[in-house]
Amino acid sequence: MAGTIGNVHVQDLPDVILYNIFSLVSDTQSRNAMSLVCLKWHLLERSTRRTLVPLATFETSFSSPLASVPQVKLVRWHQRSPTPLGSDFLPLLQHFHSLPSLDLSDFYCWTEDLPPVLESHPLVSASLCRLNILTQSSAEGFKSHELLAITASCPNLREFLAACVFDHRYVDFVGDKTLLAIASNCPRLSLLHLADISSISNARSDPEDDESASLDARISHIILGDLFASLPLLEELVLDVCQNVRDIWPALELLSSKCPRLKSLKLGKFHGNCRGIAPHPDGLALCKGLESLSIKNSMDLTDACLIAISFGCPKLAKFEVQGCKKITEIGINKMAQILWQTLINVKISSCKHLNTQASLRALEPIQSQIQRLHLDCMWESNQALEEEASSSNQSAVFKNIQTNRRDVIWEETYSRKQCKYLDVYYTQIQGQAMKSLAGLGLSFSIYRFGLPYQSRPSVKAFGLSSLARYPRLSKMHLDCGGAIGFALTAPSGHMDLSLWERFYLNGIQNLNLSELDYWPPQDRDVNQRSLSLPAAGLLAECLSLRKLFIHGTANEHFMMFLLRIPNIRDVQLREDYYLAPDNDTSTEMRVDSCCRFEDALNRHHIPD
Repeated sequence: MAGTIGNVHVQDLPDVILYNIFSLVSDTQSRNAMSLVCLKWHLLERSTRRTLVPLATFETSFSSPLASVPQVKLVRWHQRSPTPLGSDFLPLLQHFHSLPSLDLSDFYCWTEDLPPVLESHPLVSASLCRLNILTQSSAEGFKSHELLAITASCPNLREFLAACVFDHRYVDFVGDKTLLAIASNCPRLSLLHLADISSISNARSDPEDDESASLDARISHIILGDLFASLPLLEELVLDVCQNVRDIWPALELLSSKCPRLKSLKLGKFHGNCRGIAPHPDGLALCKGLESLSIKNSMDLTDACLIAISFGCPKLAKFEVQGCKKITEIGINKMAQILWQTLINVKISSCKHLNTQASLRALEPIQSQIQRLHLDCMWESNQALEEEASSSNQSAVFKNIQTNRRDVIWEETYSRKQCKYLDVYYTQIQGQAMKSLAGLGLSFSIYRFGLPYQSRPSVKAFGLSSLARYPRLSKMHLDCGGAIGFALTAPSGHMDLSLWERFYLNGIQNLNLSELDYWPPQDRDVNQRSLSLPAAGLLAECLSLRKLFIHGTANEHFMMFLLRIPNIRDVQLREDYYLAPDNDTSTEMRVDSCCRFEDALNRHHIPD
């Protein structure tokens, strides 16, 4: 096709004719080969493309230039069919001479698939600089021997992220020896992220849980000190073990001296991070280079510790605290005062003594510069808020509260110019609760909700329409997965969750959304998270949507409603949960119905 006839070259053909020729080519491999000829042909191929081929099924055998692709991410949301061990990865490693980055965090596979394939292809494995196996689709994390085999095969890793099994009640758990071996196998690591599989789930922690009653991990602060000493290039560290690691402050003092480049640290279930004894700082308070710090489920973190950390880590721009029961509004407020010049990203989640109103008051010193705010706290009743608003010594945060209506409005609490991201987890749904957030006056582009189990709603709609006042609101994560089981959540006399979906989604058509991630309510009794008829109808009215990701499944005729959206170009059913088998009598989408919908979507005319 790229040859010449006499003195005439294919490149000499008018662009209109070339466009028509490219449009007639449907074979994927041929189109890929055409796009590699020159920039002009690459642009023509892109402009005439009608379908996209998932990377997980992409064939590279006839495309040699792909052998040097620097980054690969595989995506598969559903369970795999029975295949030989490691067969998913063999084509990838056989046809790539060099593979610097491999991301399997969204790829459903068995943990035992990867190690033997990496061991059998040593050259490709040695080229890996980044490996992400922090998978959320599997219920099992990687065991000790699997992590050792992987890291031994990839000695040049600089970034390693993995879902692990830290629970010593399981055979081959990750403990002291495994941590030291990982550091020995990959001494050049700048990013190490090890998380227990149970910590990766979306399950929300209960502020009333007794963290001290859980098991102790088989990890000692002495071994942790040796781990830090073995990784001098470390810049980012995440250890979320979901079991107690006590008296950690001596190891953290070594972390500050042995890893001078460390900028980001996240610890889950680590206790004794800082003793907060003035005037001598210890533990975390000595990590002066930290710019990001996350402390999760630390049972002895106090306000004094927060103050010590604030003075010891003057560069902190991001701070997250979750499930810490001893900290109060006083500690957060003092931290905000000390770090008012640097702190722009804050997350407060499931802390017993910090409800939403107390958190907002505590963050008042940085309200003019905060850029990202995540609140996962209890909301006080409207009556309590009105009483506070009418008190004489109310905070400036509430100076613009309107008490002449049920919902409370914070009109100018945070700067419209600065705050761009707001994540909220509602624990109480009352009346016009959404409008209390809409009154914040935020100018953001991503809005995220989490909705837990609630009793029967007392109003018609959740209140999403109140967000229509924000024309720049373009992306939303709406998680209704907390509404579970029709026996407990559906209004009396109804046998399904369709009214719940109508309640949550009513008004979404008034928003100017271009991208939506939606988790439908689920019925765990029959293992189903499916889009209902009212939900499909309401989503079909979102005329500005271009991308729609439904984390669940749906009936085929419900999905066809979505073709009414004029600008829609990407619709995905991410079945990232254990769904019913193919031979089940359910009418959920299967392979054939998905193909029919994709064909209809590919034929869908897009105005632009």
